[in-house]
Amino acid sequence: MCSSDLQPERKPARRLGPFRARLYRIGKATVETGTQAWRMLGYLGRVTVETGEMIAAPRKNLRFAAMVHQVEETGINALPIVGLLAFLIGVVLAYQGADQLKKFGAELFTINLLGVGVLREIGGLITAIIVAGRSGSAFTAHLGTMRVNEEIDAMQTMGLNTVDTLVLPRIIGLVIALPLLTFFADAMGLIGGAAMCYFDLGINIPAFLRQLNEAVSVNTLLVGLIKAPVFAFVISL
Repeated sequence: MCSSDLQPERKPARRLGPFRARLYRIGKATVETGTQAWRMLGYLGRVTVETGEMIAAPRKNLRFAAMVHQVEETGINALPIVGLLAFLIGVVLAYQGADQLKKFGAELFTINLLGVGVLREIGGLITAIIVAGRSGSAFTAHLGTMRVNEEIDAMQTMGLNTVDTLVLPRIIGLVIALPLLTFFADAMGLIGGAAMCYFDLGINIPAFLRQLNEAVSVNTLLVGLIKAPVFAFVISL
Protein backbone atom coordinates (compact mmCIF):
# COMPACT_ATOMS: atom_id res chain seq x y z
CA MET A 1 0.00 0.00 0.00
CA CYS A 2 1.38 3.37 -0.97
CA SER A 3 1.61 6.21 1.52
CA SER A 4 -0.59 8.24 -0.77
CA ASP A 5 -3.38 5.73 -0.23
CA LEU A 6 -3.38 6.51 3.51
CA GLN A 7 -3.86 10.25 3.02
CA PRO A 8 -7.43 11.57 2.92
CA GLU A 9 -8.67 12.72 -0.40
CA ARG A 10 -8.52 16.50 -0.85
CA LYS A 11 -11.64 18.10 -2.16
CA PRO A 12 -11.07 20.46 -5.03
CA ALA A 13 -11.12 24.14 -4.03
CA ARG A 14 -14.50 25.67 -4.55
CA ARG A 15 -14.38 28.37 -7.19
CA LEU A 16 -16.26 31.53 -6.38
CA GLY A 17 -18.40 33.29 -8.87
CA PRO A 18 -17.44 36.74 -10.13
CA PHE A 19 -19.71 38.54 -7.67
CA ARG A 20 -18.61 36.45 -4.67
CA ALA A 21 -14.95 36.78 -5.64
CA ARG A 22 -15.26 40.55 -5.84
CA LEU A 23 -17.13 40.60 -2.53
CA TYR A 24 -14.39 38.45 -0.97
CA ARG A 25 -11.66 40.83 -2.15
CA ILE A 26 -13.56 43.83 -0.79
CA GLY A 27 -14.04 42.13 2.58
CA LYS A 28 -10.41 41.08 2.77
CA ALA A 29 -9.19 44.57 1.93
CA THR A 30 -11.56 46.06 4.52
CA VAL A 31 -10.28 43.74 7.25
CA GLU A 32 -6.65 44.47 6.36
CA THR A 33 -7.32 48.21 6.33
CA GLY A 34 -9.03 48.03 9.71
CA THR A 35 -6.14 46.04 11.17
CA GLN A 36 -3.59 48.50 9.84
CA ALA A 37 -5.61 51.45 11.15
CA TRP A 38 -5.84 49.81 14.59
CA ARG A 39 -2.07 49.27 14.68
CA MET A 40 -1.49 52.84 13.51
CA LEU A 41 -3.75 54.11 16.28
CA GLY A 42 -1.77 52.12 18.85
CA TYR A 43 1.47 53.47 17.41
CA LEU A 44 0.12 57.03 17.58
CA GLY A 45 -0.80 56.49 21.23
CA ARG A 46 2.68 55.23 22.05
CA VAL A 47 4.33 58.17 20.30
CA THR A 48 2.00 60.56 22.15
CA VAL A 49 2.91 59.05 25.52
CA GLU A 50 6.63 59.12 24.72
CA THR A 51 6.32 62.74 23.58
CA GLY A 52 4.63 63.68 26.85
CA GLU A 53 7.40 62.00 28.83
CA MET A 54 9.99 63.83 26.74
CA ILE A 55 8.31 67.19 27.42
CA ALA A 56 8.11 66.38 31.15
CA ALA A 57 11.80 65.41 31.36
CA PRO A 58 13.62 66.80 28.30
CA ARG A 59 17.11 66.38 29.73
CA LYS A 60 16.50 62.67 30.23
CA ASN A 61 14.50 61.74 27.15
CA LEU A 62 15.35 64.31 24.46
CA ARG A 63 18.23 63.35 22.19
CA PHE A 64 19.27 66.83 21.17
CA ALA A 65 22.14 65.85 18.85
CA ALA A 66 19.93 63.45 16.87
CA MET A 67 17.19 66.08 16.62
CA VAL A 68 19.62 68.71 15.30
CA HIS A 69 20.92 66.18 12.78
CA GLN A 70 17.38 65.55 11.54
CA VAL A 71 16.74 69.29 11.23
CA GLU A 72 19.84 69.52 9.07
CA GLU A 73 18.92 66.52 6.93
CA THR A 74 15.26 67.37 6.42
CA GLY A 75 15.53 71.16 6.44
CA ILE A 76 18.87 72.63 5.42
CA ASN A 77 19.73 69.98 2.85
CA ALA A 78 16.29 70.36 1.24
CA LEU A 79 16.62 74.10 0.64
CA PRO A 80 17.93 73.87 -2.98
CA ILE A 81 15.20 71.58 -4.33
CA VAL A 82 12.41 73.34 -2.39
CA GLY A 83 13.62 76.78 -3.46
CA LEU A 84 13.94 75.80 -7.12
CA LEU A 85 10.50 74.22 -7.38
CA ALA A 86 8.82 77.04 -5.44
CA PHE A 87 10.47 79.64 -7.70
CA LEU A 88 9.28 77.84 -10.84
CA ILE A 89 5.77 77.41 -9.45
CA GLY A 90 5.65 81.15 -8.71
CA VAL A 91 6.70 81.86 -12.29
CA VAL A 92 4.08 79.50 -13.73
CA LEU A 93 1.30 80.76 -11.45
CA ALA A 94 2.01 84.40 -12.32
CA TYR A 95 2.21 83.64 -16.04
CA GLN A 96 -1.03 81.68 -16.14
CA GLY A 97 -2.83 84.20 -13.93
CA ALA A 98 -1.68 87.13 -16.06
CA ASP A 99 -2.68 85.32 -19.25
CA GLN A 100 -6.25 84.92 -18.01
CA LEU A 101 -6.60 88.32 -16.32
CA LYS A 102 -5.41 90.16 -19.43
CA LYS A 103 -8.78 89.33 -20.99
CA PHE A 104 -10.44 91.57 -18.41
CA GLY A 105 -7.76 94.24 -18.22
CA ALA A 106 -6.94 93.25 -14.64
CA GLU A 107 -3.27 92.25 -14.96
CA LEU A 108 -2.45 94.02 -11.71
CA PHE A 109 -4.56 91.52 -9.77
CA THR A 110 -2.11 88.80 -10.79
CA ILE A 111 -0.17 89.90 -7.72
CA ASN A 112 -3.23 89.26 -5.52
CA LEU A 113 -3.64 85.82 -7.02
CA LEU A 114 0.03 85.06 -6.56
CA GLY A 115 0.25 86.32 -2.98
CA VAL A 116 -2.86 84.59 -1.65
CA GLY A 117 -2.25 81.37 -3.58
CA VAL A 118 1.39 80.95 -2.60
CA LEU A 119 1.17 82.08 1.02
CA ARG A 120 -2.09 80.36 1.92
CA GLU A 121 -1.97 77.08 0.03
CA ILE A 122 0.61 76.32 -2.61
CA GLY A 123 3.80 77.06 -0.66
CA GLY A 124 2.99 74.73 2.22
CA LEU A 125 1.49 72.04 0.01
CA ILE A 126 4.41 71.88 -2.40
CA THR A 127 6.90 71.84 0.48
CA ALA A 128 5.01 69.00 2.18
CA ILE A 129 4.93 66.96 -1.04
CA ILE A 130 8.67 67.44 -1.61
CA VAL A 131 9.51 66.56 1.99
CA ALA A 132 7.21 63.51 1.90
CA GLY A 133 8.98 62.22 -1.20
CA ARG A 134 12.46 63.14 -0.04
CA SER A 135 12.62 62.81 3.74
CA GLY A 136 9.73 60.39 4.20
CA SER A 137 11.24 57.85 1.84
CA ALA A 138 14.64 58.37 3.49
CA PHE A 139 13.12 57.59 6.90
CA THR A 140 11.53 54.45 5.54
CA ALA A 141 14.70 53.24 3.82
CA HIS A 142 16.91 53.87 6.85
CA LEU A 143 14.63 52.22 9.39
CA GLY A 144 13.90 49.36 6.99
CA THR A 145 17.60 48.72 6.56
CA MET A 146 18.06 48.74 10.33
CA ARG A 147 15.22 46.24 10.66
CA VAL A 148 16.73 43.92 8.03
CA ASN A 149 20.17 44.12 9.68
CA GLU A 150 18.55 43.40 13.08
CA GLU A 151 19.94 46.63 14.50
CA ILE A 152 16.58 47.53 16.03
CA ASP A 153 16.41 44.12 17.72
CA ALA A 154 19.90 44.69 19.09
CA MET A 155 18.86 48.09 20.48
CA GLN A 156 15.85 46.53 22.18
CA THR A 157 18.06 43.80 23.62
CA MET A 158 20.36 46.47 25.06
CA GLY A 159 17.34 48.06 26.75
CA LEU A 160 17.19 51.18 24.58
CA ASN A 161 13.85 52.81 23.89
CA THR A 162 13.56 52.71 20.11
CA VAL A 163 10.87 55.39 20.04
CA ASP A 164 13.08 57.85 21.95
CA THR A 165 16.10 56.92 19.86
CA LEU A 166 14.70 56.58 16.34
CA VAL A 167 11.21 58.08 16.15
CA LEU A 168 11.00 61.22 18.28
CA PRO A 169 14.14 62.90 16.86
CA ARG A 170 12.74 62.51 13.35
CA ILE A 171 9.28 63.76 14.28
CA ILE A 172 10.53 66.77 16.25
CA GLY A 173 13.19 67.58 13.66
CA LEU A 174 10.66 67.57 10.84
CA VAL A 175 8.09 69.55 12.85
CA ILE A 176 10.76 72.23 13.37
CA ALA A 177 12.15 72.16 9.81
CA LEU A 178 8.94 72.11 7.75
CA PRO A 179 7.53 75.52 8.84
CA LEU A 180 10.92 77.08 8.07
CA LEU A 181 10.99 75.35 4.70
CA THR A 182 7.45 76.55 4.02
CA PHE A 183 8.43 80.16 4.76
CA PHE A 184 11.43 79.79 2.44
CA ALA A 185 9.20 78.30 -0.27
CA ASP A 186 6.75 81.20 0.12
CA ALA A 187 9.56 83.72 -0.34
CA MET A 188 10.96 81.91 -3.39
CA GLY A 189 7.49 81.60 -4.93
CA LEU A 190 6.88 85.33 -4.55
CA ILE A 191 10.31 86.10 -6.01
CA GLY A 192 9.52 83.92 -9.03
CA GLY A 193 6.16 85.62 -9.47
CA ALA A 194 7.75 89.06 -9.14
CA ALA A 195 10.28 88.19 -11.82
CA MET A 196 7.52 87.05 -14.19
CA CYS A 197 5.44 90.17 -13.48
CA TYR A 198 8.47 92.36 -14.21
CA PHE A 199 9.36 90.75 -17.54
CA ASP A 200 5.85 89.91 -18.77
CA LEU A 201 3.69 92.72 -17.39
CA GLY A 202 6.27 95.45 -16.84
CA ILE A 203 5.41 95.78 -13.12
CA ASN A 204 8.49 96.95 -11.26
CA ILE A 205 9.46 95.70 -7.82
CA PRO A 206 8.17 98.71 -5.77
CA ALA A 207 4.76 98.49 -7.47
CA PHE A 208 4.72 94.73 -6.93
CA LEU A 209 5.44 95.13 -3.21
CA ARG A 210 2.77 97.83 -2.79
CA GLN A 211 0.10 95.69 -4.43
CA LEU A 212 1.24 92.62 -2.48
CA ASN A 213 1.00 94.56 0.77
CA GLU A 214 -2.62 95.46 -0.05
CA ALA A 215 -3.52 91.93 -1.16
CA VAL A 216 -2.20 89.87 1.74
CA SER A 217 -1.88 90.23 5.49
CA VAL A 218 -0.04 88.50 8.28
CA ASN A 219 -3.01 86.16 8.76
CA THR A 220 -2.62 84.96 5.17
CA LEU A 221 0.93 83.91 5.94
CA LEU A 222 -0.01 82.34 9.26
CA VAL A 223 -2.75 80.21 7.69
CA GLY A 224 -0.13 78.59 5.49
CA LEU A 225 2.45 78.21 8.25
CA ILE A 226 0.00 76.67 10.74
CA LYS A 227 -0.56 73.74 8.39
CA ALA A 228 3.17 72.95 8.19
CA PRO A 229 3.59 71.28 11.64
CA VAL A 230 0.51 69.13 10.99
CA PHE A 231 1.90 68.03 7.62
CA ALA A 232 5.28 67.36 9.26
CA PHE A 233 3.75 65.19 11.99
CA VAL A 234 1.73 63.13 9.52
CA ILE A 235 4.70 62.65 7.17
CA SER A 236 7.13 61.64 9.89
CA LEU A 237 4.61 59.40 11.67
